[in-house]
Amino acid sequence: MAVSKPRPAHLHVSPLGTPSRDCSPDYLTMTRDRPATPDRASRSSFSSIRENESTLPQCFSKTKISSYLDPEAIDDLLSPPSPTGSTSSTDSQELKMIQTQTHTHTHTQPHTQPPTKFLPPVTNPNSRLLGYWTPADSFRGWKEIQVKGKLASKSFGDLQILHQVFKDTPKPTKRGGANRPGDAPLERLPTEILTSIINLLALDVPPNGVSRRNVDLMSLLLTSRTLHIATLTTLYSKITIPHSRIFQKFLAHISEHSTLGTIVRRLDFCHFNPAQLFSTAAERSQARNLTSETLLRCLDLTPNLQEFLAQEYLDDDLNADVLRKLFLGLSRLQAVDFCGCTSTKFKEAFTSIVSPNWPPVLSIRRLSLHKCLTLPSVVLETILPRLNHLTHLDVAGTRITDAALAAIPVTARITHLNLAKCTLLSARGVIDFLTNHPAAKELEFLSLATDARSHQLFDAESLNELLPVLPRTLKSLSLKGSKMEPSHVELLRPLTKHLEELAIGRSLTLADVNRLFVPDENTDDDVQMQLDWVPHTLKYLDLSDFWGQELDLVYLFSSGCAILKNFSEPLEVIEVAEDVFKRVKKSAAAVERAGWKMSECGSRGWLVRQPLKDATTGKPIVRDDGRRSWKMGADSWGMRKIPVARSEVGGMYGSFMFGRKL
Repeated sequence: MAVSKPRPAHLHVSPLGTPSRDCSPDYLTMTRDRPATPDRASRSSFSSIRENESTLPQCFSKTKISSYLDPEAIDDLLSPPSPTGSTSSTDSQELKMIQTQTHTHTHTQPHTQPPTKFLPPVTNPNSRLLGYWTPADSFRGWKEIQVKGKLASKSFGDLQILHQVFKDTPKPTKRGGANRPGDAPLERLPTEILTSIINLLALDVPPNGVSRRNVDLMSLLLTSRTLHIATLTTLYSKITIPHSRIFQKFLAHISEHSTLGTIVRRLDFCHFNPAQLFSTAAERSQARNLTSETLLRCLDLTPNLQEFLAQEYLDDDLNADVLRKLFLGLSRLQAVDFCGCTSTKFKEAFTSIVSPNWPPVLSIRRLSLHKCLTLPSVVLETILPRLNHLTHLDVAGTRITDAALAAIPVTARITHLNLAKCTLLSARGVIDFLTNHPAAKELEFLSLATDARSHQLFDAESLNELLPVLPRTLKSLSLKGSKMEPSHVELLRPLTKHLEELAIGRSLTLADVNRLFVPDENTDDDVQMQLDWVPHTLKYLDLSDFWGQELDLVYLFSSGCAILKNFSEPLEVIEVAEDVFKRVKKSAAAVERAGWKMSECGSRGWLVRQPLKDATTGKPIVRDDGRRSWKMGADSWGMRKIPVARSEVGGMYGSFMFGRKL
């Protein structure tokens, strides 16, 4: 049985999720109904890919609609709550609870902004960013939230008994071991410790796609004043917006309660899919729920925002004012993701705001322009020199130049760098950067992948220069699309002693790759090699540049090849080309006899090692769950997009990371 793991904390002011569907190419090739326009020709249909908990790696589920959206609940969600607190929708109840968190609910008096107090953290008493906001002493909202009907759950019992108001009565004296209100041992913990504990209760996505989310958090809001304050930080620090109506509700709430806006640290639109509510762009525009104006207003109300995660379905709303606010108006912003944004409006807006008069230093530390194909080089040449504290840079598929890459400040410390399919870069420019630039000395993730059918960045001679200068801190390296020779195996071997992911280029044979896992045996010099042999650390091997008959299946399954044998452990995932995967599928029985299984998602396919069984109990041995700090929340291997925020894989980001070709 798979063990449930803690999920990162997120606020979900949204309806219930929907059941996931198995991943298949059919889902990834579906297109939207509206006709394509020149700036939309490359836009893909919405696809949400999330990782499944399993005893095997590379297990995904795929759906064409957001995991946060239950269309049947929308009308109930948007309808006014009943005066008695009883509605037909559980999400309506959840939203009502959130909307009453910060004020005393009355039916006879108009709502007014309640007074609040700021509590600095114990660990940093002078901080105004890391503290906690608490309602004034007169606040009794957690006891005035009315709870009935379907909200009752086995996870926290029937909360109807809590439909009452704390009375202003003297605190009882401690008797018989009972604690006075607010004086329980748990409540005496510092708020930052309480918040860390409560974060473990928050779910990113419902475990089965349809269960209620955050029922335990809703229960904590009703428990006591102390827990209410700590839970607010968990609920409001990370906001996920699956569609525009939820954004409108959220914006209205922080407009009414401005203090809550100061808690927000992340705005996440990776699940955003306007097609779920509106069949055409005109309908969405008429609704006016999420526009450039409302998005800018939201940014104004979240002054402490640190992470802004967008994607291609939001690019038309990222106008010049919004982009200017993100880069120049939010002093604490550290991470920005514009994955897949390619519209003409987005390009023109970005081009219009970049200027040599920008401040010399920007606060951004993690920047993703993944597949922003249309941005001109001047945008990158303006922004990159100002990122003094850069750690994550994903410019895959962009028009970055050698000059822009070299202009990254020497004070940057890049750990994640994605230069895949950057056709304006030269091999010399990249090698010089990796060899001489101080920012490239602590790399953990490096993708230099290209599509060999259309472009080649590194030839054999360039690789001879590149491989020896790569830092020992690397955990993931992609050389996909480069031209390799058998002599490069000797240069790759030292890298396999610290790499966990390796993507091999073209022109090698499977016998050459096999030499990465076993010492040579044919010469006298190889005896010493066998004595000094250090096992590899690879968990993932990408052989997707072996097309057609280039991947010799007869050799792969033969006794002379170590790749599928137990000797190749800890290797547990091998990616193969799409046409090769179809061939291997026909020999599924042979794959299972070798101790492997097949997994696929969209256009990508993997061979996955089955866990060994305990000789005594016969049960599968617990495998490495794949969690690594450098993966930023992902468990699976072979991601092709760099996350700029630590979170669970899902939404369009999951599709870009694991469901698409390079």
